[in-house]
Amino acid sequence: MQHFYDGQIRRYITQIVRMLSNFSHKDIEGNLKTIPVVYGDLARQVGSILKDNSELKIIGAPKISVYITGLELDRSRLSDSSFVSKVNIRERAYDANNEEYLNMQGKNYTVERLMPTPYNLSINADIWSTNTDQKLQILEQILMLFNPSLEIQTTDNFVDWTSLSVVNLENITFSSRSIGTSTESEIDIATLGFSTPIYISPPAKVKKLGIIHTIITSIFNESYGNVDLHQTMPELLAYADSRYKSDAIHKTSINEDGTTVDEFGNLVASRPDTDAVIATTYKDYDLFVMNDTLKLIPNTASAKVVTWKEYLDAYPDVFNPGISQIHLYRNDLDTDIVGSITISSLDAFIMSVNWDYDTLPSDTIISGPTGDKTKIDYIIDPIKTNPTNLKTVGLRLLLLDTNIGNIKNTDGADAWKNNNGTDFVAGANDIIEWDGTAWHVVFDSSEHGDEIIYTTNLNTNIQYKFINNEWILSFEGEYPHGSWRINF
Repeated sequence: MQHFYDGQIRRYITQIVRMLSNFSHKDIEGNLKTIPVVYGDLARQVGSILKDNSELKIIGAPKISVYITGLELDRSRLSDSSFVSKVNIRERAYDANNEEYLNMQGKNYTVERLMPTPYNLSINADIWSTNTDQKLQILEQILMLFNPSLEIQTTDNFVDWTSLSVVNLENITFSSRSIGTSTESEIDIATLGFSTPIYISPPAKVKKLGIIHTIITSIFNESYGNVDLHQTMPELLAYADSRYKSDAIHKTSINEDGTTVDEFGNLVASRPDTDAVIATTYKDYDLFVMNDTLKLIPNTASAKVVTWKEYLDAYPDVFNPGISQIHLYRNDLDTDIVGSITISSLDAFIMSVNWDYDTLPSDTIISGPTGDKTKIDYIIDPIKTNPTNLKTVGLRLLLLDTNIGNIKNTDGADAWKNNNGTDFVAGANDIIEWDGTAWHVVFDSSEHGDEIIYTTNLNTNIQYKFINNEWILSFEGEYPHGSWRINF
């Protein structure tokens, strides 16, 4: 697990310190003085430092010191550790230039919260006082709050389902002195024992349903190799799946009174930007999928180019940004590829999609000299790329061409030699790995022509599929009508 620290226990301590803060006592002159609160018990060494290593100086009082005495797993509150709670959040749009919130929807998020682990936290609060009256003033103000507990809140984030807790007063030790004790110290300590049920939460997964702000070009050159970005077509069963039989035409017509109705006679509201409603034929549009964007493609001469809003207005269902989903059907996968969709605020013809990565194809495990891996680091043209600066142990590369090794009894390129000076030869579409001293072919495309292999390029986070002796985009490309649908 990657390192993470959110200061969760620290926040509980902070809340308890605040709970005991801002109390006061009245001195002999009638002046009110605030009682300071510090964290930590005064051990012998710390106390000696505070007294300047002198027995002639005593620690100042009154004061309250807070410290942890115990932390135990609470098995009675344990729940299903595999449970995941999903919360959809929609922000209100904010105008940074005018520094004001707008009356429209802003960014959308989905937060996946994992089940937290319950603990019981035990804390003591030592009340330092110089006389009994001083002690009684402090205790009376604190004790009246507990009947028998006091609620605390560690954060004001409503997504945090562990922010609320309670502090229970468990025990009271009125004095640290006992009969017969010497009178060397003028400080008397009363101890309040508290317990609070807490949760330790793992990091939450936040998915942003946004739009593309930046496009980063790939490292490879499309003119070389067999990675085809423009001819990727999903393998279809010619609309055999009844889930995608959306051949029904949803048309509208205008009555004599000016009202608009669909083919079933239902009244349809006109769009605010025009008095007419576009008669949309669902099957007249294919879908082009590229990265995290969707675009409609007319597939008939009569179909006009429409925005996503115009297309969705023809449906009787209501589109919910960030909630409505796109479903892509492929016969090479057992389940649909699913993603939440939102119309881009920058381009009305673009739909932004947040893919559910659990529905995407799983990368294939490929064994190599440094272990089993599922991803590659780069896609390169070995004729034009010098791998010297890329060499790290475990580096994996997908080659777009045959590297210049010992071909036709010629000396290979120095950049592709192993450390012992021997030449290394690999073919186009092969995946190779550097083990620190030599190159190895971990995937020989010439030996796997009839297999389907998936891998993801870590440099671009794009997934590819090897099929029929070539690498293509795993699921991106053009989806004809019948292979996709919108789930409102």
